[in-house]
Amino acid sequence: MTADEMKKQAAWAALEHINTDGVVGVGTGSTVNHFIDALATIKGRIEGAVSSSIVSAKRLEEHGIPVLDLNNVGQIAVYVDGADESNHNLQLIKGGGGALTREKIIAAASDKFVCIADESKLVDILGSFPLPVEVVPMSRSYVAREIVKMGGQPVYRDGFITDNSNVILDVHGLEIMEPIALEKALNNIVGVVTNGLFAMRPADVLLLGSESGTKTVLAKK
Repeated sequence: MTADEMKKQAAWAALEHINTDGVVGVGTGSTVNHFIDALATIKGRIEGAVSSSIVSAKRLEEHGIPVLDLNNVGQIAVYVDGADESNHNLQLIKGGGGALTREKIIAAASDKFVCIADESKLVDILGSFPLPVEVVPMSRSYVAREIVKMGGQPVYRDGFITDNSNVILDVHGLEIMEPIALEKALNNIVGVVTNGLFAMRPADVLLLGSESGTKTVLAKK
């Protein structure tokens, strides 16, 4: 079974968590694309979706799923999104696709966060995947210098602009032992919009596609 087939398996399993006739939060990325395709099969049961990116919004619209503004819907019952890495506390690194800020906003506004991924994304310690940090363009060099002081190796994601008209630094060389503390420290650097650590608001459920079927990992209480 390929990694993409495992992603698809997890994405379709997420439908079991859509037990509402309201609004579904939808993330961004290759795994989420499979979820959007799956969601289209029950689109008559939901009011619509709030999307974390222009790309996902377009795919939702192509399936005939109404895309709604978060400002007009308030709290969301369920948010479904992928991850670049997850630890066993369901604290995540996200933002490989560049939509981390909008993803973090929707996650914060959701009662339940269902993360979907293939089993390779579950790790003991976060940091092998470079941590994305979205920054205001004029602050890029300053923020990079501050991150170096913290032990990271920031690399400018050349040629990439976020949906919020900002830029991204991908931080290499981190072994993230205290995800919440690092998330807060990075966000306190002037010029940082947010970073790709979802530690203060982790996932509630992690669905992992695998050779032996979808595995469900619950957040530790």
